[in-house]
Amino acid sequence: MASRGRKTAKRALWHPAFWGSWVLVFVLWLLSFLPMSTKQHLGRWLGRLLCRKLKSRARVADANLAACMPELDDAARRQLVEDAFVASARGILESVHAWWRNMTPYCESASVYGTEHLEEAKKRGKGVLLIGGHYSIFDFALPLIACKLQKPGYMYRPNNNPVIDRMIERGRRRHFNIRPFTKRQLRPLLSFLKEGGQVWFACDQDFGKKSEVFVPFFGVSAACITSPSYIARESGAAVICVSHLRMPDGSYRVVFSPIQENFGENPVNDAELWNRFIETTVREQPDQYLWLHKRFKSRPEGAATIY
Repeated sequence: MASRGRKTAKRALWHPAFWGSWVLVFVLWLLSFLPMSTKQHLGRWLGRLLCRKLKSRARVADANLAACMPELDDAARRQLVEDAFVASARGILESVHAWWRNMTPYCESASVYGTEHLEEAKKRGKGVLLIGGHYSIFDFALPLIACKLQKPGYMYRPNNNPVIDRMIERGRRRHFNIRPFTKRQLRPLLSFLKEGGQVWFACDQDFGKKSEVFVPFFGVSAACITSPSYIARESGAAVICVSHLRMPDGSYRVVFSPIQENFGENPVNDAELWNRFIETTVREQPDQYLWLHKRFKSRPEGAATIY
């Protein structure tokens, strides 16, 4: 996969190998013109279809939920798997809206809680590290958060397909002069924070061998990276956890936690802290989490496999 990614990265964007990707970009651009209500209806239909067609991914979601929510019976778990597909499909269409359409009405109407914590963090003058998770509204959340920041930035992993990466990153960066950082740009990131920047970082996926600690997530040992602790320690930035959800009535909500004091001193404690915050958020709206990801792919020595 990595070698294929390097190979495609060397090709011109108009190489025939990418023509299919350009067709996809064009289709998504057309979909962006649909009213949001139509996007939501289409997302429900598409999510249910994908749940039936992407059986391997549905099994991943089912395994995640069986491990994290053993109290659910089979019928309830199957329903939640379908609901998670629907939420993710809607999130893709919402992201398409964020990449090409006007986000101002949503930034103005979203319910935002904890801004007093964010303002206090800004006043400390050493930047703010916003630790988030992979909830289903995906890129739609980025401007909802960035509109509350003075100097916004985010960490991301470039897509292996340069055409898709161009689409996503151009869509993200058109909002609020937001600045991107990859994992290879830690020094510029630290400088950005020290100069008062605010960076959003969703660090809740299984990064395989790059994961360094295991902490409980819904009572299951989850592999976690320690980058947030390093960034906080080296930059001196204030750390806040942030969540962003689509609510059952179709509105959007952003929550900033209180400042997490002493973050960076103990990576295990730090990982436990942001995992608890994500778990609490997910328990409120369980379909909104990216259950389709193999969150427990890496296992502690001697632990049983999940998938």
